[in-house]
Amino acid sequence: MRWEGREESQNVDDRRRRGNRGLMIGGGGAGILILLVLALCFGADPQQLAQLIGPNGQIVVAPGQPAGQEQPLDPAEERLASFSKVVFRDTEIVWDEQFRKIGKEYRKPTLVLYSGVVESACGTNDSAVGPFYCPGDEKVYIDLGFYQEMERKLKAPGEFARAYVIAHEVGHHVQNLLGYSQRVQEARQRLPRAQANEMSVRLELQADFLAGVWAHHAQKKFNFLEEGDVESALNAAFQIGDDTLQRKARGYVVPDAFTHGTSKQRMRWFTEGLRTGKLSGANQLFELDYGEL
Repeated sequence: MRWEGREESQNVDDRRRRGNRGLMIGGGGAGILILLVLALCFGADPQQLAQLIGPNGQIVVAPGQPAGQEQPLDPAEERLASFSKVVFRDTEIVWDEQFRKIGKEYRKPTLVLYSGVVESACGTNDSAVGPFYCPGDEKVYIDLGFYQEMERKLKAPGEFARAYVIAHEVGHHVQNLLGYSQRVQEARQRLPRAQANEMSVRLELQADFLAGVWAHHAQKKFNFLEEGDVESALNAAFQIGDDTLQRKARGYVVPDAFTHGTSKQRMRWFTEGLRTGKLSGANQLFELDYGEL
């Protein structure tokens, strides 16, 4: 995939460089109570322990590194960060154009790069959840270590495979702006679990389709694809299909528990978006019978 030397997105919140801010325990009376217990049990000086109380009554345990101090980053990881920013910029350019064609404004999301644990409007998440989009703050969250997970555990290497993952999460942002996400959320609240899961599958497959639409137009504009790139993205779609993941984890498949779609479905809809490049085609994910997806 040809990406080096191209423009990077400026809508990036890089949280990897921030030093540990320390551990905060409790708050208000709870924090003070913990201090008293420590003083009684371990003979500590209450006055010294009182210095650990923060402005809101929480106990602040001093970190190993001063707050705000930047941590050194590995050059290989910086390359992955640069790659992610370039792909994210590509999505901004493509979706801005596509939205203008339908008379709408594309409100750009923010790319958050983090390591380990991250706070978002959707709560606290760790890297185990993988990349995700939070509609509450309109941000895409990625721990760059996930790219290694793709290669080692998911057997899905390749730069365009990584680009597919980013484009899929940005696809969720597109869904949010166009109202699909809210409609699915409302429908899920009133449906039985199995049918609610089917709605989630439709939404995820639509995000795959939108990732394909992005790739269609990005290729026309930037000519970035090289031999084997499309195959690497399709392999990634296959490896993260619900049936493939369940079979690896359990040895069997539970279709009613699917929330993202089968490997075949994910490959199909990414391919369809890549082939047509038509944003209007996203509607069919909610028009077709579930068995036809």
